[in-house]
Amino acid sequence: MPTKILHTELDDVDRAILAALQADGRISNARLAEATGIAPSTAHARLRAVVARGVLRGVAVDLDPEARGLGLQALISIGIRAGARGEMTDFLARISALPGVVQAFFLGGSEDFIVHIAVRDSDAVRDFVVEHLSADPVVSFTRTSLVFDHRRRPLSVP
Repeated sequence: MPTKILHTELDDVDRAILAALQADGRISNARLAEATGIAPSTAHARLRAVVARGVLRGVAVDLDPEARGLGLQALISIGIRAGARGEMTDFLARISALPGVVQAFFLGGSEDFIVHIAVRDSDAVRDFVVEHLSADPVVSFTRTSLVFDHRRRPLSVP
């Protein structure tokens, strides 16, 4: 299980640093300092501090799945057998590491997990479900929904 991060307050400088990074994740420290109105040494120290506090987990590269030949995305809802509830953490780790998995969610509700995959085509979706889910003894059911389009909105700086 990941370590729980306690709520941490952000001041105006923290918020300015995070907003600048959201606008340009590749911003140099000198430009970050300029954009936030602080000295470069302060920008560097404050950035390290928000990372150390767990507020900023990283800056990610956003790859276009279609440009990589992964033209079909799907959300697969998964239910776990009642007798296998103790294996849910291991199951999440297993499915998260599978090729094609973009995101995996451990849920409360009628489904136990939703897995977001990006794959080549419908045959690859079928293969993923059959080989990795239906064949898994802890899985009781799956339900697959194809993604026609989606919009992602990053968490905004408060």
